Amino acid sequence: MELTSTSFLVTLIVVTALAVLAALLLWNRIPGPGWVRWPARLLMIGLCQLTAICVVATWINGSYGLYSSWDDLLGTDEGQELGAMTGPPVGRARFTQGGDGTRTTYFRGSHSKLAGQVTVWTPPEYSAPGAARTRFPVLMLLHGYPGTPRTWIDLGSMPGALTDLVNLGAAHPFILVIPEIYPGGVNTDCSNTPDRKIADWLAEDVPELVARNFRTLPAPGGWGLMGVSTGAFCAAKLPLQYPKVFRAGAALDPDPLTGDPEVLSDPVLRERNSPMWLVEHTRKADVGLFLATSAQDKDSPPQQLAAFAEAAAGSGVRVKTLVRPTGGHNFQTWTGMYPDALGWLSTELGPPTAS
Repeated sequence: MELTSTSFLVTLIVVTALAVLAALLLWNRIPGPGWVRWPARLLMIGLCQLTAICVVATWINGSYGLYSSWDDLLGTDEGQELGAMTGPPVGRARFTQGGDGTRTTYFRGSHSKLAGQVTVWTPPEYSAPGAARTRFPVLMLLHGYPGTPRTWIDLGSMPGALTDLVNLGAAHPFILVIPEIYPGGVNTDCSNTPDRKIADWLAEDVPELVARNFRTLPAPGGWGLMGVSTGAFCAAKLPLQYPKVFRAGAALDPDPLTGDPEVLSDPVLRERNSPMWLVEHTRKADVGLFLATSAQDKDSPPQQLAAFAEAAAGSGVRVKTLVRPTGGHNFQTWTGMYPDALGWLSTELGPPTAS
């Protein structure tokens, strides 16, 4: 059971309720003398408090993404990193059906040599009668740091939020692809480094896996990204680096668009992998970018969106910005941006098309 999953939080709530109920029922039924009964009662009180604290701690962790997994919490990411290179190649990857309609696999990419988890969800239209020859646009969802693919489902209201917009006619029925953005536990802001080719993982390995196993529109016209926080930084930069793979990217509250020195200490590597540098050195790329933030978000100030739009002028890159008056750096704010972001992506990417 994953640390950030809803099922884990619900289980803790049930255990807490049972602990309280047991204390009430057993309080006056404990046999023996007082020196036996009172320690037992103190133990019951302590158990109730411990389970209640676990519920609150889990809820806070899920809301703020403090720890993304048990390995992260226990400090065993190093072992995970060593095992991250294992896994079947793309040709032998097998998807496992989940109870929430998603399919998940763990595979090793042939380009990056990295391995990680990828979750895929297909819209109801994908399996509708008569749709066997229809190909669908793909939207890759990029989580933040720390975070996991499950963050989009447990906290980000996906795929339900997309389904609601599709039913309103406000968005395409996308195939949703949710990959790990730092396989092995090392964050590089989705960049290729001498040690880790995470950009190749996201822009080559994952698309190859999905195109092999699902009816997708061809790249780049049918492929886009949407990210939050660190994932938003990646959603802004990957279309600029891989315009033959991604037509559009929607960045919700992106990290500093000039790069983060704490992630990439090499100033040249950091600059060449920043959306700001890339857009200034991009010419005539058929790419669209949607950048959104709130006036209250100090982690993603509106000024950087204006600076980016100014830098993009004359590059050929289509830029649309959105600044909401209120909101923090969290999914409550980001879900409020979905209608604008998904509606815009639906104008940039092709609709489902019969082949």
